[in-house]
Amino acid sequence: MEVVSRTDPHLQEVVWFAVRCRALTLVLQALFNLLIPDHAADAFSPPRLSQPGLWDVLVEQLLGGLSRWDAEHFLFIAEHGYLYEHNCAFFPLYPLSLRAVAEGALWPLQWLLCVRSRLLLSAVLLNSLFSVLAAAALYQLGCVVLRCRRVAFLAAILFSVSPANVFMAAAYSESMFAFLAFSAMWQLEKGQSWLSGLLFSLAAGVRANGLVNAGFFLYSCSKCFALQLQVGSGAIRKVPQLWKQLFSVASSLVLMCAGIFLPFALFQYYAYVRFCGPGTSLEQTVPKPLVQLALDKGYCLAAPNGVKPPWCSQQVPVVYSYIQDTYWNVGFLRYFELRQIPNFLLALPVTLLGSWAACTYMIANPRHCLALGLERRKSEEEGKPRAGFCCPAVFVYVVHATVLLAFGFFCMHVQVLTRFLYSSSPILCWFSAHLLQEYEPLLWSEGTDDQTSAPRYEESLLGKSPGSCENPVVRLLLNCRSITPLSRCILGFFLSYWLLGLVLHCNFLPWT
Repeated sequence: MEVVSRTDPHLQEVVWFAVRCRALTLVLQALFNLLIPDHAADAFSPPRLSQPGLWDVLVEQLLGGLSRWDAEHFLFIAEHGYLYEHNCAFFPLYPLSLRAVAEGALWPLQWLLCVRSRLLLSAVLLNSLFSVLAAAALYQLGCVVLRCRRVAFLAAILFSVSPANVFMAAAYSESMFAFLAFSAMWQLEKGQSWLSGLLFSLAAGVRANGLVNAGFFLYSCSKCFALQLQVGSGAIRKVPQLWKQLFSVASSLVLMCAGIFLPFALFQYYAYVRFCGPGTSLEQTVPKPLVQLALDKGYCLAAPNGVKPPWCSQQVPVVYSYIQDTYWNVGFLRYFELRQIPNFLLALPVTLLGSWAACTYMIANPRHCLALGLERRKSEEEGKPRAGFCCPAVFVYVVHATVLLAFGFFCMHVQVLTRFLYSSSPILCWFSAHLLQEYEPLLWSEGTDDQTSAPRYEESLLGKSPGSCENPVVRLLLNCRSITPLSRCILGFFLSYWLLGLVLHCNFLPWT
């Protein structure tokens, strides 16, 4: 199969549009942060241990809006390590990367900026890079899976203005996770299983939901084995040969899944050693202001006075699930309270969009879904697979997104669904691009103004690319008065959540 060229003008447009969107995001957050006073939120806010200088104040004024809410945890961990028990809800690869950049590339700035300022600057640089690379990886993944460059291009452009945009810029791990996850999916589609496994493993070291990505390997191996059984004249295969194939598939699957689960297991072991091991003298190892913060807020330090946290005595001591249960009250239906209705309303657009995507795919491919995508289709045998969002290859991504949507809606703080899904799955961007491409006449190729039928996905990865890579989102925005109501709703959702996120999140106001 042909691989997307690095000189592809569509890929170049995706990269440059992502860069421009990131620059605009940084400018707008600085503006909103300067004009709007911060809300006095009851959030994690550790004291600064060093007196800020002039340049530190400048960095805080320009980029401080990107250090709100959970960003404080990541920056704190990067500076002080896993000092408090509840810090262990945040996985280590992202804060380690922040510290590496702050002590490496930004080391010459140590005479001007304190560690905290360099870490914040590192977060901005890394997230800007990762968000751009994630958009490029999403485009390349879309070209391989959808076999339609036009929809893949539009989806990657939409990702750059996604409703979760503020979290792609702030000191959160979403950008890094999206880049690793989309890149791993792309490599797996190309048949690069070991490289894909490495990227999925790194993603599991960034966010806990990276463990779910093991399902891609499970499905890939199962599908490969099922299709092998369907190839041939239909004669019964020899039993030893079947067992040999099954053993080969199973061993590869076990190794890949073990690699994905390894970062999680190592981090839980680290937390056990740190918080369940012998106590240390806090006065000598932890600065007094941070000890006082723990006393004031009730934070649990590492085995103070030899008293171990309750989870240390569990048969399988997993700190992550204990923190989610104890500190954040995460659990099945726990968030279903009347006072959480505003948060459910915040998550309503992404919930409806994700449900609509799943229903659309199942209605278009009922037999394929019932067979779990393991049945060889006649179109595949003829070498003419269907293109677009409803093509067979999208099945596993729909299942993945639906599982995340259901789990997030019933078991998590529902307002995080927007950033949770947009940083983990390509489905929402693919489906939004599918709707725009199918039902927006302005995007129909070579069509007349009175065209009433939706265009076919005639332009596939193996065919010619469109003659122009004009940015479709910009085109729709410039003609916003003439586009369909559906297009206005989709673009309105993307852009309004982008701007509202910058206004609210950057000033410590509740957001997704």
